[in-house]
Amino acid sequence: MSAIEVQDLSVFVGNQRLLGPVSFEVGNSETLVIMGETGAGKSLIAEAILGTLPQSLRMEGAIIHKGRRIDNLTGDERASLWGREITMLPQEPWRALDPLMKSGSQVLETHEYVAGLSPKQAREQTSKDLNALGLAEAEKHLPGRLSGGMAQRFAFATATAGKAPLLLADEPTKGLDSSRQGHIVKLLREVPAKNGTLIAITHECPVARELGGNLIVMKDGQIVEQGKTKDVLAKPKAGYTKQLIAADPVSWDKSHSLYSGDTVLSVGNLTVSRGKNILIEKLSFTLNAGERLAISGPSGVGKTSLLDVLAGLLEPVKGVVERAAGLAPLAVQKLYQDPPAAFPPHITLGQNLRDVARMHGAKWDQVMVYFSDLGLHPELLERRPDSVSGGELQRVSIARALIVKPKVILADEPTSRLDPITQRETLELIEKICREENIAVVLVTHSPEIADKWADRTIVLE
Repeated sequence: MSAIEVQDLSVFVGNQRLLGPVSFEVGNSETLVIMGETGAGKSLIAEAILGTLPQSLRMEGAIIHKGRRIDNLTGDERASLWGREITMLPQEPWRALDPLMKSGSQVLETHEYVAGLSPKQAREQTSKDLNALGLAEAEKHLPGRLSGGMAQRFAFATATAGKAPLLLADEPTKGLDSSRQGHIVKLLREVPAKNGTLIAITHECPVARELGGNLIVMKDGQIVEQGKTKDVLAKPKAGYTKQLIAADPVSWDKSHSLYSGDTVLSVGNLTVSRGKNILIEKLSFTLNAGERLAISGPSGVGKTSLLDVLAGLLEPVKGVVERAAGLAPLAVQKLYQDPPAAFPPHITLGQNLRDVARMHGAKWDQVMVYFSDLGLHPELLERRPDSVSGGELQRVSIARALIVKPKVILADEPTSRLDPITQRETLELIEKICREENIAVVLVTHSPEIADKWADRTIVLE
């Protein structure tokens, strides 16, 4: 008997098919990896299995869990499986964590109320989990104080604390540096090793190789290739799979720019903290118009906090950030690591972009040019933020930032949710637009390969 079987699964918005039909099955002690382009429908598969598809979407087909059909159960019946039989690590960790509850307490409660441990056992296991993930010092932090990588690790600890035998992991290593990424992969591999079942969604070929098992490659809502992970990645047959593998940043050519603009930002003797924790000390640098500067370093080291200081959203402990004379307040724009938190949830994306364009006197035709260049379909304008993929929403946020005609873009992991092909195309587009309009970019990335290949220079925070 399969742990999970998906039969002819299709997902629609109105009469438009977004996914399918897709069929597969995964047994106990097995791993299924799903790869593919941004917006291919990978996350829709996980949401359909869990029963959390947005109300605006409709599914057809059947989902069978341990021989029992579950897609036709009531909402309460589906919810009774969560955490105990099926659990999900979502792509957006802030959607999985209660913003008003201490992060460590969320792991503790799952151990106690879902896994059924005694209060003492729950405290001991929580401490063990957080130490293993390098999170002990952040146990009492609210999720809003966590870096993206730390939030991802807390979400992982919470999702797995109930010991559900089926784990759906949607981009589980997104936003993590290589050392943290390797640790999460090791923990994921323990799921099938302990007779559980793992379905992992990732756009990173190295992660897929490490997880092993079977692989499904998707494009435009369809399966284009499948087989043993090691076989597909070693000898891909589909042209799209070959493109995915070739688009890994390791294979990129080094980009070169000839920026010669005046200084737009000057940073002097900067000390940055979050609460009482000093993250960065005595940092100084200048940023010139048209320059591409990468900020790299491990998760939690202060990369996002530095961008907040540069944007004027966080006061430094010491030091100064000086903008060039005449630089308007809105000339510095930030692209957030967590795009759902940057969009109003109850209006459509189109309404949001039209409001921004009207406020800043931008022509709608130019907005649609950005939309097209970023590979976004106009149909997305009719949807709300929770009805598009994380990668699509991140590209919408890039289009929105460009509407304001910025002189500096502070980009916090802007491509971490994108598949390799879309990631490369998006960074090439940002480079093209910034060169044409002489925009400086500060790029936060956990990938040393992207920093080396794309940026003019790199600051590594330790």
